[in-house]
Amino acid sequence: MEKKILEKQARRYFMIALGCLLGSLGFNLFLIPSHLLSGGLSGIAIILYYMTDWPVGVQLLVYNLPILYLAYRFFGKLYAVDTIVGTVMFSAAIDFTSFVVQYELVHDVMLNAIFGGVLAGIGFGIVFKADANTGGLDVLGAIVKKYYSIDMGTVVFVLNMVVIALSACMFSLEAALFTLVSIYVTAELTNRVAAGFNREKYIIIVSGRSGQIGEAVMERMQRGVTYLNGRGGFLRERKDILFIVVSLTQVSRVKAIVDEYDTEAFMIVSDTSEVMGRGFTREKVLYQDTLRRMMLEQGRQEK
Repeated sequence: MEKKILEKQARRYFMIALGCLLGSLGFNLFLIPSHLLSGGLSGIAIILYYMTDWPVGVQLLVYNLPILYLAYRFFGKLYAVDTIVGTVMFSAAIDFTSFVVQYELVHDVMLNAIFGGVLAGIGFGIVFKADANTGGLDVLGAIVKKYYSIDMGTVVFVLNMVVIALSACMFSLEAALFTLVSIYVTAELTNRVAAGFNREKYIIIVSGRSGQIGEAVMERMQRGVTYLNGRGGFLRERKDILFIVVSLTQVSRVKAIVDEYDTEAFMIVSDTSEVMGRGFTREKVLYQDTLRRMMLEQGRQEK
């Protein structure tokens, strides 16, 4: 058991390190060579780097000291430890990879803004997915997410407007606009990676023939269904409601099954952020095998 826990923690810290490395490469390969900024404290650190040549990573360590207190205050010791780990790893990575700035892979500023945002967003998303962060405004975003259920990337993007204003005042409006593009791309990719790129959909079906529809879905598609008890608002009649989670490519098959049994059915199809459990992250159980086990169990009980 302890070995499994250690392996899990080792994988988690590897993901944090990988995310920090990708984020730092996004800065040093694309943003800094084009004299662009990032958001939050790292944006302020980059401004001072342009003015004084102070190492960005060292600055981030200093600026994050009060953030560490907030992490401990609102989320406890474990989160504070993860914040320290993420902050130190990212600060070290951004200074360790600073030598790549000289290569200037791309000379087009817009491409640098986009790809710098993509790489940084993927990196930060991996860190968030590992239940950690890189300090800075990430912690403030996590606090707002915890109490108001607003996406972390969105919160950080709003807070980054201050950095955009500074960029416009100290450099140029053009640099500020390119920085805005980069920050937006970073926020979007952070949300996508942190939430997962799952292509699953959940479907809610209200029908008078829910039983037949559910049996058909389980038998033909090998997907589990859940029956919920409901009541119509107008006539107050009781109704069975089906809840189903399927892959994107299976949505059309569910629609066809519903249309086959009840053309008047009410159906909602919506996105999911993440799906865990049997049939998705665990091995699928076939419907026929389940029926066979149930029949065998009933036979034993009758004897």
